[in-house]
Amino acid sequence: MLKRILMVLAAVTAIASSAWGADLTPVGAEQAGNKSGTIPAWEGKPDAPLAGWSWGKDRGDYWKHKGEKPLFSIDASNVDKYKENLSPGQVQLIKQTKGYRMNVYPTHRNADFPDFILANTKKNVGYAKLTADGNLKDAYLPGVAFPAPKTGAELMTNYLFRYQGVGYDYPNGTFTMLSPRPGTSQWIETRGPQNVYFPWGKKGTTTPAQVGDVYYSIFFRYNSPPALAGQGLISTYYMNKDNEAFYYFPGQRRVRRLPTASYDTPQIGFENQYTFDQPFVFNGNIDRFDWKIVGKKELYIPYNSFGMFNFSQKLHDVTLPTFLNNDNRRYELHRVWVLEGTVKKGTRHTEPKKVFYLDEDTYLAVVGEGYDAKGALWKVRENYSIPVWELGGAFATQPFVQYDLTNGRYVYDQGSVGTGKDIKWLTETNDPRFKPGFFTGENLRSLSER
Repeated sequence: MLKRILMVLAAVTAIASSAWGADLTPVGAEQAGNKSGTIPAWEGKPDAPLAGWSWGKDRGDYWKHKGEKPLFSIDASNVDKYKENLSPGQVQLIKQTKGYRMNVYPTHRNADFPDFILANTKKNVGYAKLTADGNLKDAYLPGVAFPAPKTGAELMTNYLFRYQGVGYDYPNGTFTMLSPRPGTSQWIETRGPQNVYFPWGKKGTTTPAQVGDVYYSIFFRYNSPPALAGQGLISTYYMNKDNEAFYYFPGQRRVRRLPTASYDTPQIGFENQYTFDQPFVFNGNIDRFDWKIVGKKELYIPYNSFGMFNFSQKLHDVTLPTFLNNDNRRYELHRVWVLEGTVKKGTRHTEPKKVFYLDEDTYLAVVGEGYDAKGALWKVRENYSIPVWELGGAFATQPFVQYDLTNGRYVYDQGSVGTGKDIKWLTETNDPRFKPGFFTGENLRSLSER
């Protein structure tokens, strides 16, 4: 315990010397609560489960605050009363979606990081650098690259390189879903195995150069629906260039390299409702946008959202026709960074403006908005975060939702609800599915033709 206290104090001192202040946490958040007391002071210790938890048991049953009741709820009848602590997208979503409600609970600042993350964060002060395009060049990982972010690109980089171990696995498949068109009942529901690999996420210290500037690699295959069954993808995202993506088409029995599997390219099978840069609120390279830190704000955001990780619940008890079940979503009041991205001059994108809200304690982008070419609010996004105990209490997001305000449909992705198995985060493994050689076009062919 003494070693940890000394490390925390050293990290705070290092950040303070970089023009912040001694009243910050080791990753740069304000330690103090707000004046009204609705946001408490940072707890300063990792979240831990109640006795008896192990992987495979429902996480929500072992959270120490599992019995809490909502302080109040926000719906169309009272949303204007709370709009100062809501994003424009949240307000519009509540107003136009019949039955939609946000249950607000007591705030817990229970986010923290393992000691080696804090050590790398300390070393990043004055060391971490971005390229001219805003991509990560130098940093000690895993860790917060910019605990005192001065630019929007630095702030977004903190989110993109959030700690998730060396990878995560969906043992029993994952759902990517598109809700029915208004007036119909036909969902698009996909399911199949998935694993994601972060070569820089292992314990210790790793630089981008040591992993060939790989950001992450992903494999998934569709087992259903019949129209997509057998199709699969392997893709590697890089820190300094476009991603490489290979796709297997069972009708052709061929693996093809996808030339434009990034940015606003539509994902296959989702009726142009889901692009490659929309998962997790934002995904991929940031070089097509100019990024600006707007400031900080107190916002009701998804937090400690264990109800969105309840793998034993029935799928459509959570995924309702027009929104995710109110009782599975949990909101707390937290301070967030407000980050705005506008498409660069001479560059085109279907969403020329994006706004993100990043929790100050974790740098997780938990709420996001997309605007169309006319400047109108178009998409509203939420990430659902929890402390992942096998990651030392570091927070992570997986379940994600994107609401289209123009047509009333939504995309739900990366969920474990209805699968019967929990997501598995790995801090170390010898599993060959978490090695660079797994993520090749040749291996995709081998996996697909078995």
